[in-house]
Amino acid sequence: MSDQANHIVHDAFGMLPNGLYLMTAAHNGTRSGILVSSVSRCCDEPNLICVSARKGHKIDPLIRDSRSFAVGVVKASDKLVSRRFKTSSTVPTGYLSTEEDDPFDAIPTRTLITGAPVLERCMTWFDCEVLRRIDLESEMELFVGVVVSVLHEGERMDVGSNGVEGQGDEGYRSA
Repeated sequence: MSDQANHIVHDAFGMLPNGLYLMTAAHNGTRSGILVSSVSRCCDEPNLICVSARKGHKIDPLIRDSRSFAVGVVKASDKLVSRRFKTSSTVPTGYLSTEEDDPFDAIPTRTLITGAPVLERCMTWFDCEVLRRIDLESEMELFVGVVVSVLHEGERMDVGSNGVEGQGDEGYRSA
């Protein structure tokens, strides 16, 4: 693609919403989180969101085994979260906690329905059960989650799965 075409495409993609989000998961006492920049509401009925994450991140096994994740909106000015959950732009690292080195340590957290850690310093959280994981045949993958609980400005609302049947292990397989 020519430089001019690259510039036009880059500018066009810049018009799409982008932000800073923390995607978390937990399973059997292990917690982890990664920063992601692309989260989108993809359906109103049932409430579904889609998260784009770089392949190979360390929370993938936790999401697979728990079949759940949470996504929180991170303030651009929140340097602590950015530093604790920073990932490389070229090599997916994520942050997998151990007893000695827990990225959530000293940060007030709670859990909603799925057990994924939710940082109290983030104003909005979506707690989700995995409906589908989609391999994009690129460096990214998509997670589609059924929103089961929302925490917004300190108010919690459990919304359930809105009649979406859980898909067990099959919900995690690539589409």
